[in-house]
This record gives sequence, C-alpha cells and structure tokens, in this order.
Amino acid sequence: MGKLTVRALRAVLVVVFAGTVCVQAGMVWALVSGSDPEDGSLPLTAFRVITVLGMVAVQVALVCVGRLVTMVRHGTVFSSTAFRYVDGVIGAIVAAALLWFVVTGVNAPGQREDPGVTVIMAGIGVAVLGVALIVLVLRMLLAQAVARDAEATHMQAELDEVI
Repeated sequence: MGKLTVRALRAVLVVVFAGTVCVQAGMVWALVSGSDPEDGSLPLTAFRVITVLGMVAVQVALVCVGRLVTMVRHGTVFSSTAFRYVDGVIGAIVAAALLWFVVTGVNAPGQREDPGVTVIMAGIGVAVLGVALIVLVLRMLLAQAVARDAEATHMQAELDEVI
C-alpha cells in the first residue's frame, strides 16, 4: 500500500472516529440533561443508548482497521497478531447488527399500520450480518496466507541450509 493511500485512509479513519465521538457526546448530553423535544418516552431514551453503543462498535472497528493498515504498511500483516484485529472488526460488525435488531424491535410497535418497515429493517440487520460473514471469509483467506508464508519461510531456511 502506498504512502498516499495509507495517509488518506488514516485521515478518513480519524475524521469518522471524531464524528462518532461527537455523536456520542450529543447523545450522552441529551440523556443527562433531560432536554427532550418530545415527551421523554422510553423508545427515545432507548434509541439514544443504542446510538451510543453503536458508535462504540464503529470505534472498535475503526481502531482495528487502523492497526491493520499499520501492519500492512510495515509488512507484518501476515502474522498471528493480525487475527486479533480482524476478530475485532468481525465482533464490531456483529455487535452493530445486534444493536440494529434491537432498534428494529423498539421501532416495531410504532409500525403496526405498516409492518413492511419492520421487515425491511430486519433485512438490513441480516445484510449487516452478511458483511460479518464476508469478513470472516477474508479472515480465513488471511489464515491461509499466514500458513503459506510460514511454509515459505521454512522452505527458504531449508534451502539456505542446502546451499
């Protein structure tokens, strides 16, 4: 990965991380101050708490992707350490999907006249879980690459002994 690409990706990660912190601060402020434009009902409070937790999931994914980019830049991504960060991304995506299902459940009673909205929202949650499965497949590819790299290193060592 080129230096420009790494810098651009890091800049995007920092901006998105800062945005998630601002959203969290706004939600926490609204929860603590009790200033509600509405009646302060349970769904509104639940949505705010879910938003804060969702931002934590996004932040975990951002940090893990940032670490993986650093590993790619240093040429150390084909190591067992990378699995920790890939697992973090998978966990964050699954957590976001589960939070989305909670949002769907909290929102469902208000959609009695139009249950299609709830079905669409549930479909979005399933799609997010699909993204987690795609990342899991990529993790398996990384595992194969790490195994091949270790095998190549071993064969190179044997070849060096022969020579």
